[in-house]
Amino acid sequence: MDFRQLRYFLAVSEELSFSKAAERCFISQSAISHQVTNLERDLGTKLFERSTRVVRLTSAGSRLTPIAQQVLALEAQAYAVAREPRNRIRIAANMSFGAQALDAIARVREQHRELDVEFVIKSFADRVDAVASADADIALIRGTAVRPGLETVPLGIEDLVIVTSREHPLSAFSTVELGELAPYPLLLPPRGNQVLLHHIVDDAFREVGRRVQLGPAIARDHTATLEVIGNPRAWTVLYPSTAEENRRTGLHFMREVKGRLRVPVSGVVRSGVTPSPALGVVIDALRRSIVDTEGGE
Repeated sequence: MDFRQLRYFLAVSEELSFSKAAERCFISQSAISHQVTNLERDLGTKLFERSTRVVRLTSAGSRLTPIAQQVLALEAQAYAVAREPRNRIRIAANMSFGAQALDAIARVREQHRELDVEFVIKSFADRVDAVASADADIALIRGTAVRPGLETVPLGIEDLVIVTSREHPLSAFSTVELGELAPYPLLLPPRGNQVLLHHIVDDAFREVGRRVQLGPAIARDHTATLEVIGNPRAWTVLYPSTAEENRRTGLHFMREVKGRLRVPVSGVVRSGVTPSPALGVVIDALRRSIVDTEGGE
């Protein structure tokens, strides 16, 4: 048994759906099912009754739920109290947040020379784990993260950028209605690798009463921008910072006219701990940087 298995168990117990729990944890459904099965094997009992339509906690699962919550809360507290106080704030993120994070750090340094702010690159799971273990003070994510001992702080909103080849039939426009994209294939990484993007696009198309036409999934060793150049009728979506890095010949960039492709940007911090003034300064700088980056897009 490990802490990650308990986190996944709690997600399924709260959602009563492996697919919804997988989306919440930003992993594939098969991965979360595998981890829960391993936990059941370690404990020697079934935690869920599964059918094609319903997922229910067993009596053993119901007994485990409050204990799992306590264990994960104690994990976060143990790491937090073991750390020495420091005049340093550590931001964990991936490189898609690089521009906003570095701009925020520059803002903080202008006003608070005594404050040391670090930016460390980590995968989604690792950056959230880093906050839980007090190895980082805040993790930057898109969407939300639900986990005992942690809370989500809203930082801003990003509008996804629609990217096509300059040969695409819609490339004469700077904005586009979502329904106009329905006849054209959308190229994205597999759903298990980009749960949030797939979820946002699916919800947006459902809102306009249309269904997205997915093209072939983008392989791990390929990029979305090169794929749309090679397929002039296809389109993809990028986060604004990633789109800015890819403004090159052969690509065309648009926004959805109704703002339906919107992504919340959040900071994950430890709950139950009084925020330091330094962390408050960094959060404020991150909010301003995200607003300015989005506004300049």
